Amino acid sequence: MDEVETPRLTIHEVARLAGVSHQTVSRYFRHNETLKPATRAKIDSVVQQFNYRPNLVARSMRTRRTNRLAITLPVSSYQWPVRLLRAASATAHEEGFQLEVVSVEGDPRARAERVLELAASGQVEGILSLTPMEIDPAASPVPVVVTGDYDDKLRGVNELADASPVREIVEYLASLGHRVFFHIAGAQSWASARNRKLVYEETVERLGLSSYGVALGDWSPQSGYDAVRGLPDGCGVTAIVAVNDHVAMGAVRGALSRGWRVPADVSVFGWDDEELGRFATPSLSTVAVDREVQGREAMARLIAAVRGEPAPPPPERSINRVIVRESAGPPPRRA
Repeated sequence: MDEVETPRLTIHEVARLAGVSHQTVSRYFRHNETLKPATRAKIDSVVQQFNYRPNLVARSMRTRRTNRLAITLPVSSYQWPVRLLRAASATAHEEGFQLEVVSVEGDPRARAERVLELAASGQVEGILSLTPMEIDPAASPVPVVVTGDYDDKLRGVNELADASPVREIVEYLASLGHRVFFHIAGAQSWASARNRKLVYEETVERLGLSSYGVALGDWSPQSGYDAVRGLPDGCGVTAIVAVNDHVAMGAVRGALSRGWRVPADVSVFGWDDEELGRFATPSLSTVAVDREVQGREAMARLIAAVRGEPAPPPPERSINRVIVRESAGPPPRRA
């Protein structure tokens, strides 16, 4: 006797067998958390009994949706945020979306134009940009979420641009006795670099400390090395706050090349908690950034925008945490 293939159910038949509406079944497959456990259990039973899977192709043709999202990154980025991308990708897949990573070239204006071209292509339903740029949301046919940048009043739009740990770093070093500080900043086209510089200057002034100034770097170890090598003898600097771990490690190397001991003569702080910094000599004091929370939160905001739902609340805890290691200590004693 030949085996008879079971006809494929439709979403309406699943709804009828589960005793719910087809809209409820649709919410079930979107992993909507508002469904009652009993309702979810009814749909689970039907889905498992008949091995039902939603017809994504048909749904795409009917709704003109692709179930695809994009993340854009700058071509010139010397290091991809792998942890953030992994978390964002997992969040997208859990919600039924496929994800593409797209590199965009040029300055902020050129990147914005490329993103708008992608938005108008019909290939994706939403775009998460991890690169600073200025874009008018009304100009895009699909939602675009820019993470890690400011609004037009230089207010951080999320915790990626939060520089409050710089305040904690300066206060900590001041409590050890440091009085003359030096900041090696990142490229000022980045919101996070602008904000860290601003908080550094405000905190030094508020505490009545001295700053030998700010060196405008480019996020590279070379810029940290050059900035420290360029300090004049007798400058009095005993505390260096670098914009990231790469710059900080360059600053440490620059200090050692001058015969300055770290931290006996000068203390150095970085940002990002890069793995190499943990195993450097001395191990690097830094700010640990929870990239997984960043990725999940940013992608959740994009998916909410795509679905026309309210944006999820931000994480209850700070994603940035100051870590003190061997590169920070009391200043040298003056005779």
